[in-house]
Order: sequence, then structure tokens, then C-alpha cells
Amino acid sequence: MSLGSAADVATGLGAKIACSARYITGLDEDQVMADLASYSPAYALVEVAYDDDRKKAYANLLGLSPMSATFRDGIGCTLDIGNTKALDAVNIAAIAASEEAWPLGSELTDIDTELQAKVAAIVAEDNAQGFQTRSLLVVKNGKVMAYATGEGFEQHTPHLGWSMGKSVTAMMVGNLIHQKQLELNENNLFEAWQQDDRREIDLESLLQMSSGLDFDETYAPGSDSTRMLFYTYSASDIAMQSPLIYSPGEHFSYSSGTTNLLSRLVYETLGGNVQQQIDYLYEQWFEPLNMAQSTFEPDPSGVLVGSSYIYASAPDWAKLGQVMLNGGALNGTRFLSEDWVAKAQSPNVSNNDPRYGYQFWLNAGGDELRWPELPDDAYAMSGNRSQVVMMIPSQDVVIVRLGWSADPYPTSRKLAQVLSLLN
Repeated sequence: MSLGSAADVATGLGAKIACSARYITGLDEDQVMADLASYSPAYALVEVAYDDDRKKAYANLLGLSPMSATFRDGIGCTLDIGNTKALDAVNIAAIAASEEAWPLGSELTDIDTELQAKVAAIVAEDNAQGFQTRSLLVVKNGKVMAYATGEGFEQHTPHLGWSMGKSVTAMMVGNLIHQKQLELNENNLFEAWQQDDRREIDLESLLQMSSGLDFDETYAPGSDSTRMLFYTYSASDIAMQSPLIYSPGEHFSYSSGTTNLLSRLVYETLGGNVQQQIDYLYEQWFEPLNMAQSTFEPDPSGVLVGSSYIYASAPDWAKLGQVMLNGGALNGTRFLSEDWVAKAQSPNVSNNDPRYGYQFWLNAGGDELRWPELPDDAYAMSGNRSQVVMMIPSQDVVIVRLGWSADPYPTSRKLAQVLSLLN
């Protein structure tokens, strides 16, 4: 590990997260620095500054590796690397939050006051224990029954989902399959792979994280994952160049690079145009779901960073969970086929860990349950800092937990506690 790569990660992460935290989530400077410091004590040495007129954040580490990120309406913050003129040209009409009852809009008209008090008590307990739970929302039978927030946060606060974006990216792929623009067994996916064995990688193997590509998911300076997210023009290029080390479908290997290949495939399927990609996101997802507090951010090249960078309020995250629970439909719109949704929550066929579907974590399917205190059929979107959208089909329940837990959050125990309040 070189000092230069360590500085690059520190300033790239610092500028990107600070920009989004300030201009999307609305955090103050102290909270931004506290959130960054949860990753490394080195952030005590990182200087972060803002230009609110231009909506930019700047970061440097003892004068090394200066980096900046820019906020743009409708697409959030992107690091200032290379030519970003295509991002400047994107035109988005803001979505007005509907006053209709959730899930058609944002109004929470079905709150159970007794349950609400108990869920609020769990949030208070979490935060007394240092877990920094910022939102906890419970959906039962298609209705939001309880929603509590941590101090300083409210219903419409958009939260970074980190790797929950992987599940959203998979849903976009599923939608394009439903529209017959892609096929699950499709291979020869990228021009760069046509002359070697990577042409045999099919779409389902990418969805199940069993592509066979060699990608370093370690979050250390200089690794594939940190270069991909914090100091590279095209996030998908890192995995695009990765060699094949297993036969497709044979070996499960969690890889953010794999998801960004899916994002690249979505981008290319939609015409390889930044505006067309963003139009698709809004017209096919955000508008019909009235996800008015949601932002999906692109990399500097213009491709959505599917592995990591979607911000949404807890009610908006819950709408995506409800789409899955409903077999692919919500608000009178069918986003996904019932068959795709069933496959998305089914074990993969890898020889090392079948408890992963189409970019969703599964409770069952292996030798032991991932969340022992939850029903076998539970499955989830999951992200860094213990973000989770948990779907439990047998209970007709979606639970959304958003926060910034530096230490592992006891997801199984805490969500089982929530579930027990519903019975």
C-alpha cells in the first residue's frame, strides 16, 4: 500500500461522501466528519471544505491528493474526474411528493400508535448503545404501521443505502428482462469480452455474483473496490478488465465490480446515453413509485454506480421492498415478472455459498440460516453500516433499518424483536 493510494482513497471518499451528505441528506459539517471518522482515524487529518454556491465539496489529506465532488440536481454528487460534461447536460424534472397515502405517495396514514411507541423505543435503545439507527420503518400487509427516526432525522431524509443499490440494480435488470430487452441466459455481454472465455459469462451468473471474475472486494487503499469507487473515471472499467478464474456459475464471490458491470449493461442496453439512462430511472421507477426523496448517482463517465450510490428515504426504500413482496407490482404498475421475483429470492447453484439470489441476501439455502432468529424465507437488500430492507413473505412484512453503525448491528436479533411486536 502506497501513501499515494491511501491519500487517494481518503480524499476521494471524503469528497464524495461529504458532498452527498451535505446536499442530499442535509447533514451538518460535524456529522459529516463523524461519519467519515467511523471509517478511519485518518479522517482527523483530512480537510473537507464546501462551496455552497457551486454545490461542491473538497477534500485533501495534509495537502495530498486534492479531490472534489459536484452536486447536480436529480443525479446527486459525482467526483470531478475527467470529462463530466455529459452530466452537466442532464435535464431532470423534480418529482413532487404526492400527498396520497403510502405507497401511492408519502403520507403515512396507517400508523399504529402502540406499535409506533415500541418501535421508537427500539430506535432509542439502539442509539443509547451507539448503533446510530437513523430510521426504522415497519410495513405489514402493505401498510406502514410504524416509523421512528433518530434525533436530527425525519421522514423525508434520504439515506445512503450503500450496497442496497445492488438489489435496486438487479431490479432494473429484471425490468429490462420483463420488457424483453435482456434475457437471463444471455451471454457475450460486452465487446471487451468477445475474444476470450469471458464471453461465456451469462447474465444470471452476474446477478448471482458467480461470474468467475477475479475482483478484489477488500476495502483497502489500492484494491479494486476502492479504486472503483473513489478515484476512477469509470467504475465498471475495473471489473470489465478482470480475468476469469472460475467457470461462470461455479463459485460465489461477493463483488461490487460485478454489480457495476450490470449497471454498465443497463446503460448500454438503454442506448449508451446518460440522459436516456436517467430518463429510464425516473420514468420507469421513481415516478410510478413516487420516490420523491430518492437519488441514484452516476460515476464521472455517466453510468449509475449500482453497487453503492443510491439515496432514499425509509418510505421510498420500503416501496422497493413492497414491489418484491408483491411479486413485482405496485401502484398499478408491473415492474418485474412474478417468475423473476421468485428466482431473485432463490438460492444460487455455486459450490460454496448458495444463500444469495439476484443481488439479494437470502436467509436459507445453505447449511445454516443467515439470520437465525428470522423466518427461513426472509431475504434482504443489505448495505455497509448495516443498512437493510428485509422482506419476509410468510409474514407479509417489510422492515427498513437505516443508520451508520461502525460496529456490526445485530440485525437478526433486532429485526426479530420488531417482528415479535406484530404477532
